Amino acid sequence: MKIVIMAGGKGTRFWPRSVEARPKQFLSLTSQETMLQQTYARFRQWLPAEDVFIAVAEAYVPLVMEQLPEFDLRQAIVEPVQRDTAACIALAAHSFLREGRDDVLATVPSDQYVPDGAALRQALEQAADAATGVPSVVTLGIVPTRPEAGFGYIELEREIAIGRLMPVKAFIEKPSSERAVALIAGKRVLWNSGIYVWKPSTIAHYMIQFQPELWRRVQAYGDDTRRAEQYAGITRQSVDYAVMEKAGAIFTIPVDFVWDDVGVWTSLERIFAADEDGNIAQGDVHLFGATGNIVYSETQRTVIIGASDLIVVSTGNGLLVCGKKDEQTIKLVLERIGRDKTVLAEPFADARPPETKPGGIEE
Repeated sequence: MKIVIMAGGKGTRFWPRSVEARPKQFLSLTSQETMLQQTYARFRQWLPAEDVFIAVAEAYVPLVMEQLPEFDLRQAIVEPVQRDTAACIALAAHSFLREGRDDVLATVPSDQYVPDGAALRQALEQAADAATGVPSVVTLGIVPTRPEAGFGYIELEREIAIGRLMPVKAFIEKPSSERAVALIAGKRVLWNSGIYVWKPSTIAHYMIQFQPELWRRVQAYGDDTRRAEQYAGITRQSVDYAVMEKAGAIFTIPVDFVWDDVGVWTSLERIFAADEDGNIAQGDVHLFGATGNIVYSETQRTVIIGASDLIVVSTGNGLLVCGKKDEQTIKLVLERIGRDKTVLAEPFADARPPETKPGGIEE
C-alpha cells in the first residue's frame, strides 16, 4: 500500500496562526512537531520512505523540505496551484498511472490528530484488502462521541459494527447542530475521516464518470507540466462532493480509536487539559476571573479579565477575538473581509454557515 499525504490546504479557521504563507499543516498545534511532521512520522513507522508520498502546492514545497529534510522530492506530487482535494487526488492517481503503477493507496489529510498509529495501521491494512477491485472505495468512519456540526458524516444502512466492512448509504455534509444531535441518536452514522483507500484506476474510473472536465485538465497538466493553466482552470471541489456523494461501491470500516480533524480552535480542548477554570492558554497569558477560554499569544503579554467562552489569538499576523459558538464563521468572515474591506464595520450575523455543500474535510 502507498500513502498520499495531502498537504495543500489553507487552514483558514485557525487564523491568525494559520495564514496562506504558513498554513495549519506546517504549524505545531498538538505537539512540538508540526502536523505534517506528525503525519509523516506516523506512516514511516511501518512503511518505507518510497511508499509515502506528499501532495503539495508548489508554493509549499520549501516548507515541506524545511520540516522534512529527509523527504525525497521525487516522492512529491506537486500542484501548480491549490484546487482542493478532488483535483489533488486526481493528480496523484494520474501520476501513478502514467508510471504504470496501480497499487492500492490511501489518500489522507496532513492535519489530523491520531495518537494510536498502530490502530490506524490495522484499519488501513484491512481497508487495503477490500479496495483491490475496481471500482471499490473504502473509507475509515470514526464512531462519533458527540454531536458535531463541524464534521461530515457517513450514513449506514444498519447499526455500526466496529471493524467490519459496511456499505455506505450516503454522505452527509456538515449538518446543523440540531441535525447532528438527531444523527447521533440514530446510531447509524459515523464521522467522515476524509481517509480514502482505493486504487489509482478506481480514482480515474470515478473521475472520468463524474468529473470528466477535471480529469481532462489533470491529464493535460500531468502530461506536460508547462501547461499549468490547465490545472489552474479546475473548479475547486472537495472529493466528497465531486465523487463520494455520487459513486457506488463505497464501503466504510467503523473505527473507535481517538481521532480529531483539528479543524477549529476548540479542537484543542479535546487534546490539551484545561486549567481549573476550564481555560487553555499558551504563551504569555494571564487570566483573572476568566472561564472556558482558549487563549494563544505569541507576540505580547495578554491579560483576560472576567471573560468567558472566548477564543483570543494574538500573532504577528493579527488578533482574533471570537465567541466559541461563532468559530465556524471565522472562514466566512475572512472571505468577506478579503472581498470588501468595508465589511469590517458591518455586523456578521448573516455570516453563520448553513448546512454546507460542497464540503467535507477541508484540504
